Amino acid sequence: MTPRTGVAEVTREEGRRRAVEELSDPLYGDQTPSLLDRIRAWIFDLIAGLAEAGSGVIGGWAVLGPLLVVLAGLLVWLVVYLRPSSSRRRGKAVHEEAPLSVADHRAAAERHEATGEYAAAVTERLRAISVALEERAVITPRLGRTATELAREASIVLPGEAGGLAEGARIFNDVAYGDRPATADSARILRELDLRLESARPVPAEEEAR
Repeated sequence: MTPRTGVAEVTREEGRRRAVEELSDPLYGDQTPSLLDRIRAWIFDLIAGLAEAGSGVIGGWAVLGPLLVVLAGLLVWLVVYLRPSSSRRRGKAVHEEAPLSVADHRAAAERHEATGEYAAAVTERLRAISVALEERAVITPRLGRTATELAREASIVLPGEAGGLAEGARIFNDVAYGDRPATADSARILRELDLRLESARPVPAEEEAR
């Protein structure tokens, strides 16, 4: 597949704006209260209300005491077992072990896509993108980099693809966490991004500083 032509060039400013919009996903730092926060606040309010009611009723603590203990236990359970893990907040690493070559990751992506294994195709394609960008010195090689970090770092050097990189990271994260099933369209988007990035021209540091 050849890159599309006739598409208006994206300026550095526009690229950065798109990257900020795409990467401002609630998964990576939304400040609005989460479901767990709302449940925890509701339980705290309930405990406070019961405590206040029990203090004004003769023998009230004999009835309300055990209930308060149960509610406190429920709160602890929610905090321990329902709290998002640190890896969930950071995002899943693109490479958790030594990567293969770009060609090997691309070949694996093509095989998975051809057989309808779209989740594996998306994963292998983003790994191919990561290795290719590292080989071109667009990003520095390192294990443990998340898809979101990859998109953010690469967008600095390739601002014209900031939106595509952010979309690719979102698709990878959706697939990695099982929030959304991978589709043929998901695999196609990552494949076309890989192709575009091959010919994307990095912005020189001196030009970026202007």
